[in-house]
Amino acid sequence: QVQLVESGGGLVQPGGSLRLSCAASGFTFSDYSMSWYRQAPGKGRELVAGITSAGGMTNYADSVKGRFTISRDNAKNTLYLQMNSLKPEDTAVYYCNARRASYRYWGQGTQVTVSS
Repeated sequence: QVQLVESGGGLVQPGGSLRLSCAASGFTFSDYSMSWYRQAPGKGRELVAGITSAGGMTNYADSVKGRFTISRDNAKNTLYLQMNSLKPEDTAVYYCNARRASYRYWGQGTQVTVSS
């Protein structure tokens, strides 16, 4: 069955870094565009970053441009999000998403907390 399993979240101080990973299985990872979303307490889910199936194009929310980098390794069926210069407002549950045509899959999320 389809699985997206996020990892790498945790507690970090402001200005710190984290690298999230999303391990995919049960579908042809290299055929899917991938994205990271996040949801802070009391807020809706928002798109953080996206990457095309071959990794040739990326896009970012204005709030993370220049600080976050999305990447993928199709040989390892894994999506990454490198997060630098973290701010308290980056605190949220981070989800990976796979999309192809009408198919969409979600992971269970990983908590990122930025606090001193």
